[in-house]
Amino acid sequence: MKSLIRWSAKVSLASGAVLSALLLNALSVLALTPEQIVQKLGPIPVFTLTDDKGAPLVSNPPQGQKANPISRVFLSQKDAQDFLARLKAEKPDLAKSLQVRPLSMAEVYELKMKSKNNPSQLDFVYIPTRKQSEAALALANAAGAKLQAFPGTPLFVARAGKDKEKGLLTIQQGNETAIPMFFEKEQLQTFIDRFKQSQPDLSKTADIQVLLLENILDAMQSPQKDASLEQLILIPNTEAIQFLQTLRPAGKPGAAPAPAAKPAPAPTK
Repeated sequence: MKSLIRWSAKVSLASGAVLSALLLNALSVLALTPEQIVQKLGPIPVFTLTDDKGAPLVSNPPQGQKANPISRVFLSQKDAQDFLARLKAEKPDLAKSLQVRPLSMAEVYELKMKSKNNPSQLDFVYIPTRKQSEAALALANAAGAKLQAFPGTPLFVARAGKDKEKGLLTIQQGNETAIPMFFEKEQLQTFIDRFKQSQPDLSKTADIQVLLLENILDAMQSPQKDASLEQLILIPNTEAIQFLQTLRPAGKPGAAPAPAAKPAPAPTK
C-alpha cells in the first residue's frame, strides 16, 4: 500500500464549476489513466475474505438468476472479522480455510480490470460501516431523498459559500489544489471545525454533502471531458489509518501517520 497523503496547511474554495461537476449523480469527467486511478486508490486499505491460497470468497447468484458472482470488500477490518465469525458459526466447513486479508483499494481495482472481459466477471461489492451508512442516509434524507437505506458506499465532502456560489473546500498540496473526500463523517467534521477557527464568517455557510464511492469510481473511467477528478484525494477512515500504523513495526511499506495539518484561511476574492 502506498503512503497516506499528507495535507498541506492551506484551505481554499473550489470553483462553482467543480461543484456542479462533482455533485451530480451522472458525473461528467475526464477519464483518468489506470496509473492515476491506482495512485488515488492505493492509500486506502480494505479487507476481504480469502482461502489459504489467496482466492477471494465468492458468492454466486441464486440459481436461475443472471448476475455476476460477487466478492465482499469491507472498509472495516472489524466488520470483516465479524462476518467471518458468523460464517464459522453457520457454515464451519466453508469458513475453516478462510482468513481476513488486507489489501489496497487499488488492488481491488486491478483485480476487477483483469476479469473485465471474462464471461463470469467477478464484481467486488464494497461494504461500508453501519455507522457511516446511517450518517449518509440521514444527510440524504435531510436533502429530500426519502431513502430507506443508503444505496452504496458513502463519501463525505464539505462545501462553503453563498447558496448559488457554494464551492467544495479544498487543500493545497504544493502547487496543486486537492479536494479531500472522507470515508468518515467525523473526520470531515474535524476538518470543518479547523476551517471555522480560521474563517468563522465563511464557515457559517459550511455544510456536508454525501456522494457515492461507486459513482466516483465509475466516473474515473468515464470518457467524458472534465478534469475535476484529477483533484480528488480519498482520506482513509480512522480505523484504516490505525491499521496502516500497525504495519510499521513489522517493517512493511505503506504505513504513514494520519493527515493532521491545520487548515489556513481560504483566500478572499
